[in-house]
Amino acid sequence: MAPGVFRVRPLLFEATASYLQRLAGAYRLTLPQLLDGSGITVHGHGTSPAAGLYLTPGAAHRAAVLGRIPLAHLTHALPHLTHHSRPGPGPAAAYWKPLDPEHQPVAACALCTWHRSRGATGTAWVHRPWHLLVCPRHRQAAPDPRLTSTLHTPAVPELITAHHAHQRLQRHPRAPSAWMTARAITTRWYDHQQHLTGRWQHRLGRLVTDNTHLGRAGTVSAVLMARDLVIYPETVALARTLATLPHTRQPRTGDLLGMIAHRLKLDTLPPTTSDPLTVYLTHTRP
Repeated sequence: MAPGVFRVRPLLFEATASYLQRLAGAYRLTLPQLLDGSGITVHGHGTSPAAGLYLTPGAAHRAAVLGRIPLAHLTHALPHLTHHSRPGPGPAAAYWKPLDPEHQPVAACALCTWHRSRGATGTAWVHRPWHLLVCPRHRQAAPDPRLTSTLHTPAVPELITAHHAHQRLQRHPRAPSAWMTARAITTRWYDHQQHLTGRWQHRLGRLVTDNTHLGRAGTVSAVLMARDLVIYPETVALARTLATLPHTRQPRTGDLLGMIAHRLKLDTLPPTTSDPLTVYLTHTRP
């Protein structure tokens, strides 16, 4: 197969369908036209972000050649490039697969996408890892797959501070489990309006003011779709604390709650039996 005319670079963690859509756009084609012209047989139907597109190794090779990107580079950048159940060169084929909401990609930073798309589009979808919620260079974020465009965050500078703290946290061996626990706790607080409600409502208001498309979605939708972004600074702070709790000695739950309240800039955290943090510190913590 002859190399393509345009070199279209992938975004890190980009969804396969998103990259191929941008590649098709470079040639002024639709995605089906690109796949058909490349000799790639498509099975099923779908669109990003509700569905993922998986390629056989033969199809992945053709996409790499057409995009003028080394296959190893493309495989590294696109976490779900190949259809692993069909190893070997085999036929060039692509398979659409519906994705559960928690596995759907989110909108990528529009400015990063413009740069990687030769100015052709600002729309791309990425399978964002747990430690990369905000683009620190352009201060954009997409916390929810239901958002078709990113949110601008300059009015909330604490998000960038949290981003840098999160990068340091991910080097800790207990970071993934601490993050999952902290996110579950702060999400519960947010949904049940506990402890940090006033701070979070103020942060949400700043985001809605700077992102009119979020406000137009309706109050309930804005509350839900921006949730991960609104709670992000406190989730990072809590995760950093949980990751570094000592194993060798067991401080009293009340002492731990006092320390965590200080880290979260709260006066106190009452040790109530229904609070998920108290439950974790009392019964779950290793």
